[in-house]
Amino acid sequence: MPVITNSPDREPGDLQLAKLLGQSVGAIGGAFMLHPDTLTPGKQVGYPGGFSYYVVGRGGVLGDVDASVVISGFAFFAPALVRSLWDAGVAVEGARAGADRYALACAEWGRSRLGAFDQAERLVELVTAVVDGAELAGLSLFAGWQSQTRVSDPQGRCYQLLNVLRELRGSVHITAVVAHGVTPLQALLANPKNNGSETAERFGWSGPFENVDHLHHDFTAAENLTNVLMAHHLSVLTPDEQNELHKLVTEVHTILFP
Repeated sequence: MPVITNSPDREPGDLQLAKLLGQSVGAIGGAFMLHPDTLTPGKQVGYPGGFSYYVVGRGGVLGDVDASVVISGFAFFAPALVRSLWDAGVAVEGARAGADRYALACAEWGRSRLGAFDQAERLVELVTAVVDGAELAGLSLFAGWQSQTRVSDPQGRCYQLLNVLRELRGSVHITAVVAHGVTPLQALLANPKNNGSETAERFGWSGPFENVDHLHHDFTAAENLTNVLMAHHLSVLTPDEQNELHKLVTEVHTILFP
C-alpha cells in the first residue's frame, strides 16, 4: 500500500511527502559536508582548515561576494564565524573554484558509497524534476547549487542532486523562520531536535543565551510552513512518483546509515 495517498481524510500527498523527507534528506545531503574524506583533500590544497573549505565550498556557488552574502545564505551560523572562515578560505583559489572542488567532492563521496544502489538513474530523474522545477525567489544558496555543474555518472550525480534537494529545504526553512519573526539564533535554541545552547555554540554563537520557551510555538509554525512550501515544490511529481521518491530516498538513507 502506498505510504503517500491523496484522500479526503488525509493531508495532501505532497505535504505528507515533505514531512517524510525532511529529516532523511537533511541527513543524506549533509553527510559529506564535514566528513574527513571531503575536508582532508581541501586542507591538502591549501585551505587553512576544514571548516574554511566547507564555508567556501558550500557558499562559493554564490560567487566572489562579500561574506555578508554568504552569511545571509547560511543564516544559522554566527556572522563573525562565517566571515572569518570565508575571508580566509576564499583567498586560496576563489569562490567558484572552491565550489567546483566541493561539488566534485560531493559526487565522489556519494559515488564511493552508492555503488550498490541500482536505482540511481531513476532517483536522478525524480529529484531533477523537483529541483530544476523549483521557484528560485528568495532561495539564494539553493539557486547557486541548482546551477552548479553536475557529474555524469548515476551514483555521483544522484548524491549531488540529493544535496541540492537538501539545500532547497534549507533555504525554504530560512524563509519560514524569518516569516515567523524568529531569528536564526532563536531558531537554533528553540528547535526541540537540538541541544539548545550546545548547538548554538557549535554554530559559532557565544552565550549567555536568552530563554526561548515563548518561541516554541513560533518555531513549530515555521516548521509547518517549511513543509507547506516544500510540498509546493514536490507537487510537480504525481502521487506514484512521490511514493517512488520516498521509497528510493529511504533506500539511500539505509545504505548510508545502516
